[in-house]
Amino acid sequence: MSRPTTTSSASDVNGVIRIKPYSYIHVLDNNSGVTRVVVGPKTFTKQEHEKIITGPDDMIVIPPRHYALISNPCVRAPNGDAALDEFGNIKLRHGDEEIRLPTQKIFSEPFPLLPGEKLVGKVNPLQVVPPDTALRLRCLRDFEEGGIGFQAGDEWLFQGPNTYIPKVEVLVVELVKATVIKPHSALKLRARRACKDKYGNNRRVGEEWLVRDVGAYLPGVDEEIVETVKAIILTDKSALHLRALRTFTDVYNKERKAGEEWLITSANSDTHIPDVYEQVVTEVFKKTLTNRQYCVVLDYHLDGKPQLGKKELRKGPLTFFLNPGESLESGIQDVHVLGEEEALLLRAKEAYSEEGRKPGDRWMIYGPRDYVPPVEVEIVEKRKNIPLDENEGIYVRDIKSGRVRAEVGHSYMLLPNEELWQKELPTVVEELLAAESKGDGSYQPRDKTRVICYRAPHNYAVQIYDYKEKASRVIFGPNLVMLGPDEHFSVLSLSGDKPKRPHVIKALSLYLGPDFMTDIVTVETSDHARLSLKLSYNWQFEIKQEDGTQAAGLFQVPDFVGDACKAIASRVRGAVAAVPFDQFHRHSAKIIRTAVFGVDGVNKVNKLFQFPSNNLTITNIDIQSVEPVDSRTRDSLQKSVQLAIEITTKSQEASARHEAERLDQEARGKIERQKIVDEAEAEKARKELLQLQAQSAAVESTGQAAAEAKARAEAQTIEGESAIKQAQLKAEATRIESEADVTQLKSKQETEVNYQAAVDNLELLRAKELARIESSKFKSLVDSIGANTIAAIARSGPEMQAKLLQGLGLKSFLITDGHSPINLFNTAQGLIGAAPPQLDIN
Repeated sequence: MSRPTTTSSASDVNGVIRIKPYSYIHVLDNNSGVTRVVVGPKTFTKQEHEKIITGPDDMIVIPPRHYALISNPCVRAPNGDAALDEFGNIKLRHGDEEIRLPTQKIFSEPFPLLPGEKLVGKVNPLQVVPPDTALRLRCLRDFEEGGIGFQAGDEWLFQGPNTYIPKVEVLVVELVKATVIKPHSALKLRARRACKDKYGNNRRVGEEWLVRDVGAYLPGVDEEIVETVKAIILTDKSALHLRALRTFTDVYNKERKAGEEWLITSANSDTHIPDVYEQVVTEVFKKTLTNRQYCVVLDYHLDGKPQLGKKELRKGPLTFFLNPGESLESGIQDVHVLGEEEALLLRAKEAYSEEGRKPGDRWMIYGPRDYVPPVEVEIVEKRKNIPLDENEGIYVRDIKSGRVRAEVGHSYMLLPNEELWQKELPTVVEELLAAESKGDGSYQPRDKTRVICYRAPHNYAVQIYDYKEKASRVIFGPNLVMLGPDEHFSVLSLSGDKPKRPHVIKALSLYLGPDFMTDIVTVETSDHARLSLKLSYNWQFEIKQEDGTQAAGLFQVPDFVGDACKAIASRVRGAVAAVPFDQFHRHSAKIIRTAVFGVDGVNKVNKLFQFPSNNLTITNIDIQSVEPVDSRTRDSLQKSVQLAIEITTKSQEASARHEAERLDQEARGKIERQKIVDEAEAEKARKELLQLQAQSAAVESTGQAAAEAKARAEAQTIEGESAIKQAQLKAEATRIESEADVTQLKSKQETEVNYQAAVDNLELLRAKELARIESSKFKSLVDSIGANTIAAIARSGPEMQAKLLQGLGLKSFLITDGHSPINLFNTAQGLIGAAPPQLDIN
């Protein structure tokens, strides 16, 4: 095989060219315009009217099992020679191609390319198609081979092992390789168009199917491989839940309806390859029940049909698969084992014929025994015998009558129409019970179904009120208080702190005393000395527990501490207000005790003060401290103490000196009295003078201050009003400027938007008009030329194209085949002006 090479003939001396063997040149006769082939070995002398176009080039050599692709091949006469036209030129099939093989006689030896022919690429070897592969071929134009007609667009396979002989009418699309189908797998195929598969079955466009045969599979030209489907291995404990996507017959020759669901188990096959119309919903595992287990299956299958809304009881030992649509109501459950002190509360969900039960009936079964409930019966709860000590109890409610009672001191099993009742307590009672339980470290969250027990301490009283009977009872400690269903504690809200404040202490029980309480009382003497007294009262309740009237009276006063302290403080304040500070300081204890306890007929202080409403008795009062409230009283108290000491120590000296001076003082008394009278008269006159001076100064200062204040007020009022007016004017000016700027900006933007919209509309209109003009121009041009004329132009050669173009009215044009050089430097001369342009067609 040789490649063509081009050698310029200008280097040859005197136009003599020596052509080697198996070489050739193309010579153009300028007189006749005919190009001929000169084949070597030969010495060629070029004439003046001749021109060497190509060469010398090597001839084309096609080795065995190779081919050459030639473009623009020549037309062959029946005898195999190249056909000539009327001018002596070789006829060419322009735009066509030709495959040349060494098996063809004329191409078995080296051959030259005729004028116009071209070798496309290089000489290529023929393609060998190995086994289990094929070439996918597509017909580019109609042709017939072996009595079989092919049309453009047809596709088929060229299967190996074989050697493919190329054709210009056929395009090799791709190399298709066979897919190996291994055991336990299948190949899913899809039809590209209506066809018949390998087994002769008709397939529609888009239809999918499986190929299960083990081995190499070469898909047809109208088939495409979707995927390789792996088989799912089935064991004795697993199954496949499948759903039919459409009606079809499965691999087990059973017709499946669209939407039907079924199971594939190991009894059907050890492995299963899902068909194209089968959807694997899930993998189902076998359920296993022991001899101590059971389950309830919903919507169970009977003879392959689901019994919707029905249930089936299955007891162990048993193994089974759940069919599609079946489900377990509450999973796998253990058999209920009842002890001697246990029972099950049952309720019939539907008529239960074995025991004559109606829907809604409740009954109990007692142990010891095993029990598996039928599907018509539901287990409400499992009950146990509740053991109760002598001081323990539970609240039981009859669900038929609604009556609540307490069962105390014996073990109790609830009846079918009974349930435990939870007793709710107020929040404050819950907190008090929890606080008292925490005190001994045994606090646990209260079981509301248990009878509430409260340990009343020694010397305490607890009041219980029954809201159903509307009666109360008082229990004295030490005792155990147990509340009935309708009973509640009476919560005490007592005053506390120093001085006393209401609702400080919350308690369930009342202490009977003796005890003391301390309060701080503020008093004021007759000479307006304010004192803070810290008093402590000893108290106790004087009652007889066997007397029910006195016991009920304990709780007649809700806040006995606050009321007692208020009553005692009131008596103390009244008594202190009637004496001066000095007397109260010397006799405070007697004054306070007399005020609180009172005196008897012989003016002797009583020993007790009792409140008749609740028999609260005050037995003693202790004055813990007396503190002055203000500093002046405190100073006076210190001075009185000092004076008392001085009086005690100097009493004798004062009495003796007083007797000595008494006579002297009587003599001087008259003189001093007259002097005092005179000074009193002078002081009275001076007092009047000072009053007049003070009145005049007050009038003067008042008038000046009023004038100045009024002037300042008016000045500030004027300044404030002017500042407000100035701020208002400035705000109005700012608002006017802002509105003007906004209006101007808005107008400017609207103008710009309108202008831009108008420009865009004009541009759009101009583009539409230009497009319409161009389309009209092109349509008119095509209509004037005609479809037949255009088709003829496409099929005609250069000469016919020139004639057709001349017929279109073109005055000047140039036609060339593109191989001959043309001098175009002076071509444009004369084309400027009114002369029409020339047309260069290659």
